[in-house]
Amino acid sequence: MEQQKRTEIATLGEFGLIRRLTADIPLKNASSLKGVGDDAAVLNYGDKRVLVTTDLLLEGIHFDLTYVPLKHLGYKSAVVNFSDIYAMNGRPCQITVSLGVSKRFSVEDIEELYAGIRLACEIYGVDLVGGDTSASMTGLTISITCMGEAEADKIAYRNGARENDLICVSGDLGAAYMGLQLLEREKAVFAGESDFTPAFEGREYLLERQLKPEARKDIVAALAERNIVPTAMMDISDGLSSELLHICTQSNVGCRIYEDRIPIDYQTAVMAEEFNMSLVTAALNGGEDYELLFTVPLTLHDEVAAIPGVRVIGHITAPSLGCYMLTRDDTEIALRAQGWNSLAEETADEKNEE
Repeated sequence: MEQQKRTEIATLGEFGLIRRLTADIPLKNASSLKGVGDDAAVLNYGDKRVLVTTDLLLEGIHFDLTYVPLKHLGYKSAVVNFSDIYAMNGRPCQITVSLGVSKRFSVEDIEELYAGIRLACEIYGVDLVGGDTSASMTGLTISITCMGEAEADKIAYRNGARENDLICVSGDLGAAYMGLQLLEREKAVFAGESDFTPAFEGREYLLERQLKPEARKDIVAALAERNIVPTAMMDISDGLSSELLHICTQSNVGCRIYEDRIPIDYQTAVMAEEFNMSLVTAALNGGEDYELLFTVPLTLHDEVAAIPGVRVIGHITAPSLGCYMLTRDDTEIALRAQGWNSLAEETADEKNEE
């Protein structure tokens, strides 16, 4: 047989593969308003729009049960889906949960996982309405689909940013990544030991940001109270640089952000210094912060700046000006999408060591 051309997935990366597989897929149903390419699909089934998103988590790729408690894992698995719905300026309403489970897990283990999922649903007011369970040969696989709702004129897509819009972020950045580095360090230090006490004192915030993140329901509510609809919005799962470049690409604009405006927690700064890491790199590329990145018109500066937990970090420019960060010494550095790519050639362990 004639040998067919073979393209390694790693040469495309996660987003390149998605673009190649989903390019030019026609939407045949009038109810399908928005398909692949945003934080959630948008369906029209009446007065409100239905939002649908899904996430797949694989043991050894997305989580390490050496240091991730099953209840925390369940909670995080649900919350990251809620975050995608909030990133569309919507409200999560229902989830389905599908699991692939190997023989190494007991009934009690899965109950603990579900305890975390149910806690997240209780806190965020979301119903668990179905799912599936199957045997697995490779450990634990978690797939959660979340359905939400939004008013048609309130949905925030990625492609609406316009010149002179303000670029805003909620919370602080880089803490989840530094929490991961801390967990990986302690895992390596005590490898093979069954009885040990990791050095986590004073680093609780970093661990919580990595193991038990929260979706920014409060920010969406604060925007609604002020009748602010972002021109574009995403949640920060793969790193600020990556997400901002998504918005700029889909909106056909450029951007300028300022290093001294990027919000960073004190524990993050201390941990980065301890690891001899670039603090701004952790903030730009670390990922898993699940904060909201959004743009609003310049005229709303005072209103959006008054929202607790929101920081204006830059502005949208003409596309010809590119996407750059202005450093503390007034040097322009081009933004690059260096967030985590699960389909790159490196292994999960290599990623964690970066």
